[in-house]
Amino acid sequence: MPLMFAKSLIQHRHLMWQLTRRSVLGRYRGSLLGWGWSLTTPLMMLGIYSFVFSTVFKTRWGQLEQAGPLGFAINLFAGLIVFNLVAECINEAPSLVVSNANYVTKVIFPLEILGATTVATALFHACTSVVILIIFELVALHSAPLSIFWLPFVWLPLILGCLGVTWLLSALGVFFRDLGQLVGVFVTMLMFLSTVFYPLSALPPSLQPWLALNPLVLVIEQSRMVLVQGAMPSQAYVLLGSLTMLMACELSYRLFCKARRGFADVL
Repeated sequence: MPLMFAKSLIQHRHLMWQLTRRSVLGRYRGSLLGWGWSLTTPLMMLGIYSFVFSTVFKTRWGQLEQAGPLGFAINLFAGLIVFNLVAECINEAPSLVVSNANYVTKVIFPLEILGATTVATALFHACTSVVILIIFELVALHSAPLSIFWLPFVWLPLILGCLGVTWLLSALGVFFRDLGQLVGVFVTMLMFLSTVFYPLSALPPSLQPWLALNPLVLVIEQSRMVLVQGAMPSQAYVLLGSLTMLMACELSYRLFCKARRGFADVL
């Protein structure tokens, strides 16, 4: 049956909701602010980046130069939201099954839900950061673009890609325990090889096609279009990106299901 992963997620949607809720609440359980840290953390990040890049380094970001010190931070933060979503999924994926070995060896449990829960939790924090970004756009630019309503379409390929990568890395992490260390180095490299701290147009024309091969660059650039620039996303990106990631996600899910048969022997 096509789209087996969609059938599984729909079938276990209530379990996924409960696990995601527990993951979000558990992260801040016992802290003074509780869920408020989801708002406070990106707010502090935005303040730090505003000071370092706009005040210390006197950096401006093209069309937002007239916005003052917050102009650079708005574009930077829009890129960081996308990157942090991806980084959270990639960093947690290699140890996802290993850290929940009791689900493999003791009970019958739909292990694919663990990956979906990880992506859903990261998406929750990303959406919280988007709220902070909109607030700062209202402060710096006195308006927020209506094109922000296109964001779900821009992020659809991103979410599907994160889901596929999470399933793939979580399966590999069971058999290759060093994967977590390699992933940490890869994520650091990915931050600087993506257009988080600079626009793609800032690079020499000869390097732009090479950096554009990084799929995260395309997602970040399209996200900035709808979050900051007030432009519609590329229709080709939305359609082709969604279809491509849909097939990649289905392939990753099937590979995960095939590898799952050997989890109990290794764990």
